Amino acid sequence: MALKKNPGELEVHYDSVHKAAQVFNGEKPFQKEKKILTTFSIEPSFKKELEEMFHDMGLGWAGGIRFALKEFSKKYAEK
Repeated sequence: MALKKNPGELEVHYDSVHKAAQVFNGEKPFQKEKKILTTFSIEPSFKKELEEMFHDMGLGWAGGIRFALKEFSKKYAEK
């Protein structure tokens, strides 16, 4: 059985066309900044306390640290 092509029913997804144009033209859409890895030392007991607090907030370790740093920055930027 052969399929017939209907020339009147050409469906173009313009989102895909626009995305392809961005990729091949080198356009860069708004992007978040890349994160950088930082290290610091902390006592295991204090880390455990923080992990429990972050868990209660529904955050993992890295998310909790980012949240805490943002809140610290907000608090002390106002003064």
